Amino acid sequence: MFDKGFSGFSVPDTAKAKQFYSETLGLRVSEQGPMLWIHIGDTKVLAYPKPNHTPATFTILNFPVKDVEATVDELTKRGVTFEQYDEPIKTDARGIHRGHGQVVAWFKDPAGNILSVMQQT
Repeated sequence: MFDKGFSGFSVPDTAKAKQFYSETLGLRVSEQGPMLWIHIGDTKVLAYPKPNHTPATFTILNFPVKDVEATVDELTKRGVTFEQYDEPIKTDARGIHRGHGQVVAWFKDPAGNILSVMQQT
């Protein structure tokens, strides 16, 4: 029935989203009318404008990386602030969680949506 699919999320300001995803995260971003396509390898994710946007309270996009600590350091240099959590999970001073077989750090895009970098095993 379905041979393709893609994920999407809303943002209140596509110009800010484009700048963040392209310049800060270094991803290729293309525009289609008022929408953005974020290119991650062979995958595309849609970011669409929504004036009454409410940020997601869950992780909308995960980036597998070989070294979370090095990625956190690089993104911090680029101005990204990592989230600090205490319950039900705990992060260290850099925003990195180590536990349950995962090393992961969460951060937000300019729209307040939650993203993560996860250690690829």
